[in-house]
Amino acid sequence: MTERVVVGGALCHEGRLLAARRSAPPELAGRWELPGGKAEPGESVPEALVRELREELGVETEPLERIPGEWPLRPGLVLHVWTARLVSGVPAPLEDHDELRWLGPEELESVDWLDQDRPAVAEAGRRLRAAGGRKGEGNGPADGVAAGGGV
Repeated sequence: MTERVVVGGALCHEGRLLAARRSAPPELAGRWELPGGKAEPGESVPEALVRELREELGVETEPLERIPGEWPLRPGLVLHVWTARLVSGVPAPLEDHDELRWLGPEELESVDWLDQDRPAVAEAGRRLRAAGGRKGEGNGPADGVAAGGGV
């Protein structure tokens, strides 16, 4: 069986990570995730991330790098997480979510993350902490995670 990739976006801006609270399906409602969705046939994973974040949040983003690892969601579906930089727009919960929060590294445990997102959230938090002194520098690598682990 070929696995289909679901891409999650570790969207970082000004030293914070975006968390999205699920509104559906019922078994996931109320839990928090990194926003994203399924890659379509013929679509690269970074292309899917840009499309999904546009559809779900109404923002333009730039994928930066994949967080190592993959996490099974259910048979035939596997989660890959990519870091991304906010290029334009203000995120809004347009699809599948009823609340969004920007969380600093010290706030990441304040929400009930979906189990499969936890390892990637921990890595994104590590990267945010490592780059702590660079936040607020504008639309450069400080707003996302660049190669080499900076945020």
